[in-house]
Amino acid sequence: MREALARGTALVVGLACYGLSMAVMVRAGLGLDPWDVFHQGLSHNTGMTIGAASAVVGVGVLLAWIPLRNRPGVGTVANVIGIAVSVDVGLALLPTPTSLPVRIAMMVGAVVLNAFATALYIGAGLGPGPRDGLMTGLVMRTGLSVRLIRTSIEATVLAVGWLLGGTVGIGTVVYAFGIGPLVQFFVRITPRRVLAHSGWASVVEANDKPAASAADQGSCGVARQDVSRRNNQEGEQTLIR
Repeated sequence: MREALARGTALVVGLACYGLSMAVMVRAGLGLDPWDVFHQGLSHNTGMTIGAASAVVGVGVLLAWIPLRNRPGVGTVANVIGIAVSVDVGLALLPTPTSLPVRIAMMVGAVVLNAFATALYIGAGLGPGPRDGLMTGLVMRTGLSVRLIRTSIEATVLAVGWLLGGTVGIGTVVYAFGIGPLVQFFVRITPRRVLAHSGWASVVEANDKPAASAADQGSCGVARQDVSRRNNQEGEQTLIR
């Protein structure tokens, strides 16, 4: 019961912080992450709020799960609703700064908050976000690498979002290069016993495995490599919402 409460709290706080980080980046006006460039561009052309655009895209991505045979969890549905609500609330409360130093500080702070939020909501282990599931589903069905699938998806939504009028700038670059190391930092400072009972359990398991000796190679070695590869793929989910 206590563990379920902790996971639920981590999910809710993580999604709220994620939506707030999106709102801060929008107000900073220095560039958004690829998916949010797309959400903002869609918002500009439809009259929807960014939160509503995010929810619509999330539902559309979930429909793409059907041929991939992915199964959503509680966290999947909460992801669509929670982020949409929190980003719109954040935008309603936050003023638009005019000072460049303030905008830069907001942009950097938003990326850090986004990484913290990612570590929380994935750590809840209650189901991947729609975009996470799209990536991992395509990896499993196509056999292509996580890096190739992830890059292809993000490059596509970034290009379409930019054409629709979404904001691309230095913040986009900072997010692309900073989000991975920052998520890793927050995971590293989390107590190991917490990680082992969360959505990061596979990462902990992979890190705890001793390196295979030369005598362990062969069919058993190949099996271990397959498990390790799957664990690495799960760990890389942190790079996409």
